[in-house]
Amino acid sequence: MVAVGVVVWLYVVVTILSRSHGDRNVYPSAGVLFVHVLEREYFKGEFAPYIKAGDSSNDPITFNTNLKGFPDRPGWLRYIQRTPHSDGVLYGSPTAEQVGKPTVIEITAYNRRTFETARNNLVINIMATEEFPLPYQAEFYIRNMNVEEMLASEVLGDFLGAVKNVWQPERLNAINITSALDRGGRVPLPINNLKEGVYVMVGADVPFSSCLREVETPQNQLRCSQEMEPAISCDKKFRAQFNIDWCKINLVDITKVVPVYWERPHPGPGVLPDIGVYDPPSETLLSRDYFSDFVVTLAVPSAVALVLFAVLGYAMCCRREGVEKRNMQTPDIQLVHHSSIQKSSKELRSMSKNREISWPLSTLPVFHPVSGEVVPPLHPDNYETTSTPLMQTQTNLQNQVQIPQQQPPGKWYS
Repeated sequence: MVAVGVVVWLYVVVTILSRSHGDRNVYPSAGVLFVHVLEREYFKGEFAPYIKAGDSSNDPITFNTNLKGFPDRPGWLRYIQRTPHSDGVLYGSPTAEQVGKPTVIEITAYNRRTFETARNNLVINIMATEEFPLPYQAEFYIRNMNVEEMLASEVLGDFLGAVKNVWQPERLNAINITSALDRGGRVPLPINNLKEGVYVMVGADVPFSSCLREVETPQNQLRCSQEMEPAISCDKKFRAQFNIDWCKINLVDITKVVPVYWERPHPGPGVLPDIGVYDPPSETLLSRDYFSDFVVTLAVPSAVALVLFAVLGYAMCCRREGVEKRNMQTPDIQLVHHSSIQKSSKELRSMSKNREISWPLSTLPVFHPVSGEVVPPLHPDNYETTSTPLMQTQTNLQNQVQIPQQQPPGKWYS
């Protein structure tokens, strides 16, 4: 049983490795829309069977695509995958510069449940076509489609069939498809089944039909400037499935396009000459002594700081007027007034520090106005002097004497 298990395991590993290293070749034509679907079902066979319970047929799989040896794809090739449970799509329009140059795209599939990866190579062999480029090209803006929906072969075939009925060409090809988001469009709100919108460019070998040129009439141009729908007679042939914005249609006649020749400017004195590959300096260069530079860097600021400290110290310590000079220039009456204030302040400070000295005049013993007896001090020693006021009424004294008051005239009884 162990040997059988080992054989089965080796068979699975060899199968995975053989599939992961297999290259797929495609042969698109230059100037014609290229669409390649990365099917999840195809890559599920690249992963080993999942042992744990679960629906392995619905594993979330995402893809990463890049040009072999580079971190990103070629400029003409785009990729989109809406969710991990949907297929990915590579699409774009190869140009004539890539004809005869095989483009190897590395496709890495990630199983988001088992964290396994599988890698395949897609070899794009771009072929030349005699009718490239088609002389008449029209770009339509479809508002009710997303780019991945438009890339489906059935939907794209229906759109080309509707254009062919309106245009009546002998050869008609889809040249390119671009999402409205790549043209600066806004992400739609997730309400009312709104779509992002997509631009579809098609080419034909015959001039534009009268229906397509109706949008160029002054009446329709005026309606477009007022943000109103133009009146197009052939719109009903698209309206059932495609909501076209006729104000954004773009008709290009390549036969009337004036070619622009661009010459490479001659490099001026500010452009370095092409001297080939950079040759770094050798390691035999003499070492440089930076000690003198270090000393100069520290000595100059230190000397400046020392001079500033010396000037500041001279101004603060050696240029003072002094107390004697101040007193000589001050009037005598001002000095006497200042001296009296200073003495009073010192006396108050000394009294506040020592509470056992003689009481102020306001708290000395006084004589009773009637009996002539000495009244005890207002602040006995056992009172808290800090909370008792200097002036206090005689109602709280122990030796209080009733002062006779003058009675009003008339008879009175005791």
